[in-house]
Amino acid sequence: MSELTALAALFASSLLSATLLPGGSEVVLAGLLMAHPDWLVRLLLIASLGNTLGGVTNLLIGRLLPERAAGRHAHTARRWLRRWGAPALLLSWVPVIGDVLCVAAGWLRLSWLPCLAYLAIGKAARYAAVAAATLQGVAWWH
Repeated sequence: MSELTALAALFASSLLSATLLPGGSEVVLAGLLMAHPDWLVRLLLIASLGNTLGGVTNLLIGRLLPERAAGRHAHTARRWLRRWGAPALLLSWVPVIGDVLCVAAGWLRLSWLPCLAYLAIGKAARYAAVAAATLQGVAWWH
């Protein structure tokens, strides 16, 4: 697999994983990192960018919802976002909850720049943790 193909697959997987669609971007990242540990920085950047853009997609979906729309987890997400604001999006990487937080942040019309910043930090931190665990596991195995 060429480097471009590998990075494109990671980007697509991380983008889809951040939306309401299922995905396994952590597995893709770990596999690529085990095969190419020297690609660490570019893999982290690509995965974080794709996952952040997927989270922004959820923010946009929230912006498009009518103000009276409410989902199953909307009450909890609204309460968290009203209490913590954009920093709650540090948890945007958590399965299901993170998607709902992003949609709710858009729905509540939270400011874009802080949302984007906290969203990106949360996503990047998750991938950094996955990479660290992968590299530690590879080092332990050898």
